[in-house]
Amino acid sequence: MGRQDGSTRQVSAATVDSSSATILHVDLDAFFASVELLDRPELVDKPVVVAHNSARSVVTAANYPARKYGVRSAIPLARALQLCPTAIVLEPHFEKYRHYSRQVMAIFDDMTPLVERLGIDEAFLDVSGARGVIGSPAEVGVLIRGRVRAETGLACSVGAAATKFVAKLASGRAKPDGLLVIPKAETLAFLHPLPVGALWGVGAVTEKSLLGRGLHTIGDIAESPVDVLRRIVGDAAGRKLHALANGIDPRPVTRDIAEKSVGHEVTFEVDIADATVLRRDLLRQATQVGSRLRASGVKGRTVVLKLRYADFTTITRSRTLAEATDVGRRIADEVRELYDAIGAHPPVRLIGVRMEQLAETGTGAAGLWDDDEDWRGAERAIDGVGERFGSDLVTPASLLKPAAELGPSKRRPHL
Repeated sequence: MGRQDGSTRQVSAATVDSSSATILHVDLDAFFASVELLDRPELVDKPVVVAHNSARSVVTAANYPARKYGVRSAIPLARALQLCPTAIVLEPHFEKYRHYSRQVMAIFDDMTPLVERLGIDEAFLDVSGARGVIGSPAEVGVLIRGRVRAETGLACSVGAAATKFVAKLASGRAKPDGLLVIPKAETLAFLHPLPVGALWGVGAVTEKSLLGRGLHTIGDIAESPVDVLRRIVGDAAGRKLHALANGIDPRPVTRDIAEKSVGHEVTFEVDIADATVLRRDLLRQATQVGSRLRASGVKGRTVVLKLRYADFTTITRSRTLAEATDVGRRIADEVRELYDAIGAHPPVRLIGVRMEQLAETGTGAAGLWDDDEDWRGAERAIDGVGERFGSDLVTPASLLKPAAELGPSKRRPHL
């Protein structure tokens, strides 16, 4: 679920040649909000926010009329109502979202066996084998949009391209309720005018560094020597950004293994309000999750944070990575960013880390880059020490704190 408000919407003409654009990215539009509006059709054109209606709540989702005011997911509800005082707040119903997600994913599975789910509301599809049965990639996209609308009442946007990265960008530009095809020959013409922030993996810090060097567009990145980019953002990131900016992304669409997750959570006997303690426990849990992923021979694509507060309010936040990982340090970085993005927290009763969207290690072609290579090597070495001498012998230095500061607790791994 992105932050698009539809103001830059771009769609393809029906006559576009999509023969080279065999990877689709399909994304349900404002999914949680749209599901809630199925039962409240009179609110479709009004700004709607999905959130628990309490002083400490954060926004789960917002529809497009609300997004035009700057409302987006993960901001405090109080801030959302400042931005849009007329917004109507609807309570979330996660069982409904799971129900509609299953329906939509079944439609994808009817189109091709090569479906890579990215979460509850989006997926990549490789439709290169569908031409003889269904039609061109554009025709498959049209059929998907029509079936999703007819069978669920929901709208989705579809991007079609020769690579996963460009397909995902295209679906974002097609929102809401559109189809955008980027033929392979037009990839660079599409990419190069876009801002550097559109590149996969460019967050606020990296964007600031690039802008500070006068690199404002993806085209600027493409024209920059790799050595210059490496000096700005580091070796791995510099190589990755240069490749993406030049339309290079060889990652295939990979089928998911049976749906399951690997995670840890802890319930404190005494509620914890100290952010330092909580962030340290997130590192502890992420380290354990990474170890279990490696032991199982799988990697996870979606990082999930679970929080239960003293009043038993429970929230989850998730982020889907560009590349699946089994590295505890990467999981820790991502889950702590999710924690920090929520803002102020009341005392916490339970905290948990989970990895979802699992795939077997080694499936698909080798990636163009591996940002986690150094940490993966270190953590595998730690795995070897743990197998011989015990898992607690080597641990991150930041975890060498008195366990008592966390208070008595009940820790639970789960698969």
